[in-house]
Amino acid sequence: MQVDWNAFTPWASLAGGLLIGIAAAMFIWLNGRIAGVSGVLSGLLWPARGDVVWRVAFLGGLVAAPLLYHFAGQLPAIDIQAGDAALVASGLLVGIGTSLSGGCTSGHGVCGISRMSGRSIVATLAFMAAGFVTVLLSRHLLGI
Repeated sequence: MQVDWNAFTPWASLAGGLLIGIAAAMFIWLNGRIAGVSGVLSGLLWPARGDVVWRVAFLGGLVAAPLLYHFAGQLPAIDIQAGDAALVASGLLVGIGTSLSGGCTSGHGVCGISRMSGRSIVATLAFMAAGFVTVLLSRHLLGI
């Protein structure tokens, strides 16, 4: 195994993780809501009264942040080594998994584990195990 030292960015990764943690903590303290992206997005499908503005603002921030970062500096190169069919299938599987597990990786992994939610700990372990198995099968056994 070789490490791509040009892509090794521990300080930027640490800063990003801290920002995500601070944002999730502020969101629950100030709004009393969990910052799980799938829950925020799905809440727009059948919104409760007075529940649309903060959801749109939250999702708008997810789109605006990389745009602002782009203006502040150069975005890293994106190299996706999968075809369109694999990307669509992956997106659908993530959506199905999100529905089955009652939340997404951000909701369970960041917010749920920090609240010591047993359900979130189990879900995050399942996400991680599925990711490990997928990489083992696709990269190492099938050579995809």
